[in-house]
Amino acid sequence: MMLSRSTLAAPLLTTLGLLVGTAAYAQVPIATATAGDSLSLESTVRSVLDANPAINALQEEVNQAQSRLNETRTYLKPVIDGTASYTRIDPVVKIPLGDATFQLAPANNYDTHISARYTLLDFGRANAAIEAAKNRALTASDQINVTRRDLAYAAAQSYYSILFAREAIRVQDAQITSLRQHQREMEKRVQGGVSTNFDVTTTQVRIAQAQDRKIDLQNQLRNQEIQLARLLHRPENEVTPVRGRFEYNPQAVDVNAALLKGSENRPEVKLAKDAERTATAQLRVAEVSNKPTLNVLAQAGGKNGYIVPNLERYRFNTVAGAQLSIPIYDGGRNKYERITAQSAIKGAQARTQDTQEQVRADVLQAVNNMQTSTARYDNSEVQIGQATDALTRAKSRYRYGVGNNLDVLDAETQLAQSRLSRLQSIYNYTLGQYQLRRATGEQIW
Repeated sequence: MMLSRSTLAAPLLTTLGLLVGTAAYAQVPIATATAGDSLSLESTVRSVLDANPAINALQEEVNQAQSRLNETRTYLKPVIDGTASYTRIDPVVKIPLGDATFQLAPANNYDTHISARYTLLDFGRANAAIEAAKNRALTASDQINVTRRDLAYAAAQSYYSILFAREAIRVQDAQITSLRQHQREMEKRVQGGVSTNFDVTTTQVRIAQAQDRKIDLQNQLRNQEIQLARLLHRPENEVTPVRGRFEYNPQAVDVNAALLKGSENRPEVKLAKDAERTATAQLRVAEVSNKPTLNVLAQAGGKNGYIVPNLERYRFNTVAGAQLSIPIYDGGRNKYERITAQSAIKGAQARTQDTQEQVRADVLQAVNNMQTSTARYDNSEVQIGQATDALTRAKSRYRYGVGNNLDVLDAETQLAQSRLSRLQSIYNYTLGQYQLRRATGEQIW
């Protein structure tokens, strides 16, 4: 049975198409997969993380959040400032008293002092603000982990995309070499008068089809090299020297342990819980924002202008006091602040539940993909054995004149397709491993 170009190319191109998506990720053990590489998986991931400016931008957001937290903590500390003032009064008020004149204030007034203010009691308002700032800083830090995770898995996916495309090209090269060898045998048989030029032409058509598929694979390879160059922030025409082994390393998976690990370590879960804590802290801020505050004040310095006995004399003076501020009416603002905060808590809790469910789905899908790929790999091994035997028999039959050329060409095509199917199952299993580690929140950088 002859297979069309689209029939052979569709499974392979579909798999390669997965590489540009964001839902499929893969991983095999680094030490096994990258020994002796000029740019291994580990170095590829590290280079992508080091080169990406988004990490630096997020780090600055973390620094800003930490600075706001430090600023909020200063609310618990006293405020001390110094003041120096000069006031010119002209004309000054003078009261005549018999032969003397009584002056109420000097024309030149000087006042220098140091003041200290401290909130003695705020019913937890400052602590609530600090807790909210802490959660915002934690959220900013966890967001970096999400971005680093996504970049790391994008780098890994490009790395294995390149290896996969190269291996697929080698499979096509092997088919083309075998077909060309068969063509040479055909030409000898034509010269000997035991075959016709039709057999040679038919073989040449199959070679052209195989070369056409190779061109498609080379295009996919180049696109992946451009994608990796973008991740590395290098010129698009620069080919990154990625090398490695593409191997099948099946591993047993404890589904329950993977589900538990994902629910605890997945960065999206951490972000969702961060949002819950932030919303709770914001509710606490709203609850204490209309509480009374008690502030104390102390001031020491010097000034002139005392009435007796000399207005111009500069004298040391002190001031001490306390202020109690009690909110009475705010138009219902605090009430609506609480309602908003309570709604934010419920929304954050719903997002956490949804995230946990998504983690469970991601883990189960990854395990299912790995199991399916394992079954396909086993099946492709059987197919390769059968296709190899069929090709050997077809060549023998044709050599002794009891078979036809199409049988040989079909067997060649079937063998190449079986090899591509095995390569695709290895690749899909590798994707499944990465998908599982991503689903469980495992770091690969």
